Amino acid sequence: MGESQRPWRPAKMAEVESDSDAPPGFDAVMFAGTGMVARMLEPQELTEPADWAALVENLEPWGDVPEPSSIVSISVTPTDRGLTVELSAVSEWSAEFLPWGSDGRLRARAKAAPEGSRVPSGGYSWEGTDLIVVRAEEDPQGDSAIEVASAMEVDDMEAARDELRKVGKVLGHYHERAKLARTTPPDPSRWNARTGWLEETLRATFIWRAKYSKNQPCTLSLGDVRISDISGDSLRIGRPRLADALRTHTCEFPAMRDLASLVHDLSRIHHSSTTTLELTPLRLALIEGWKSTAPSEWTSDEAFYSHRGGMAIWEYEQCLLDVLEATSHQSGAPQPAVETLRYVQSYQKRMFGNRTFGALSAMAGFFGISSLFNTFPPEMSEIPIPLACIALSYWLFGVYKRMSPPPERPFTELG
Repeated sequence: MGESQRPWRPAKMAEVESDSDAPPGFDAVMFAGTGMVARMLEPQELTEPADWAALVENLEPWGDVPEPSSIVSISVTPTDRGLTVELSAVSEWSAEFLPWGSDGRLRARAKAAPEGSRVPSGGYSWEGTDLIVVRAEEDPQGDSAIEVASAMEVDDMEAARDELRKVGKVLGHYHERAKLARTTPPDPSRWNARTGWLEETLRATFIWRAKYSKNQPCTLSLGDVRISDISGDSLRIGRPRLADALRTHTCEFPAMRDLASLVHDLSRIHHSSTTTLELTPLRLALIEGWKSTAPSEWTSDEAFYSHRGGMAIWEYEQCLLDVLEATSHQSGAPQPAVETLRYVQSYQKRMFGNRTFGALSAMAGFFGISSLFNTFPPEMSEIPIPLACIALSYWLFGVYKRMSPPPERPFTELG
C-alpha cells in the first residue's frame, strides 16, 4: 500500500524503526518529528476474504462480530483515521481499523450511550488495545452537519439554530448516561500539563493555565466529536483523531471538553461557508441545547465560568490540536483554529484586567472583617464602616463574576 493510500499517517514526520511489538498480520510503525512521536499498527495485506480471516485469527474478539469464514468479499477504503473495510457475508458489516488504538474507554462509551446511538457492535483487540471496531450495516442517512451547512448557505438562522439545539440535546443525553456510568474528580494538574506540552511542542507565544471548576468532573468523554456524528436523535461513537496518537492520553476529561469540540466544529463549518449569519447566536443555540439535557451541575454558571477555564480553555485546546495535526502533515495553517489563536492573548488580557475587581473585592472584604475582629466587641458607632466594606466586597465580587466572558461569544469577538 503506497503512502498516498495511508492518509492516516502524519505525512511530514519521518518513519523510524519501531520499538513496539505487533500481532501477526500487522506492522508496527513509528513516526518522529520535532517533539512528537506517533506509534501505529497497520495491517500488512487485506485484499481477499482469506486475508481478513488470517488477520483476526490471533486477535481477541469482543461483542458481535461476523464469523471470519462467512466473509465472501471485502472492500477497503483508506480514511484519515484508518482503513474502513466493508465485509459481505450473510449480512453486511463495516470494520474500522484504529491505527493508534484507543484510550481504553471505547467499549465503556458504547455501553453508556443512549438507546438508538450508533455504536460498534463488537471488535478485535490485542493485549488490551482495541485495533478494530465492527459495526452492523447502517442505513444511509444525512447528518446534522449537512443540515446546519445547508441552513447557513441560505442564511436561515432559525433552521440552523433549531438543528444546533437538537445537536446539543443529543450530546447532553449522552453525558447524562455517562455521568451514571463513570464520574471522577477533576484533574487540573494533568490538564494543565497537557496544555503546557501542546504549547511547548508548537512553540506557542502564549500560555494558558486554569484552576478549573469543581463542576467539571471527569467522565466518559467522547474526546473528539463532530456535528457530522449526529443525525436526528442518534449519536455515532467514532474513531479517535490523529492528535491522540501524537499526544497519547494520560488523564480523563470532563463533558465540557466534548461540548467545546462540537462548538469548534461549528466554527469550522461557519468558516467554510459563505453565510452572513453571525456565529454567536449559532453557538448559543448549541450550548442551550446541551444545557437542556446534560447534568445540571455540569451546565451551571460555575462550570462555564471563564475566569476558571470554563469552556474557553477547552476550545483553546481544540485549536491547538488542529495545529498539532497540521504541523505533523505540514499542511499549512488550519482555519479557523489559527485565526482564533490570534485572539487568545487579547482574550487573556481582558480577563486579567477583570481581576482588578476581584482584587478590590478581596481587599475590601479583608479590611471589613479585620476591622470587626480588631475592635471586637465593636461599638455601635464603629460597625457601619466594616459592614460597608463587606457589602462593597460582595458587590465587587459580583461585578467580577459578571465580567466573565460568556461562552457563546467567540474569541474573535472578545479579543
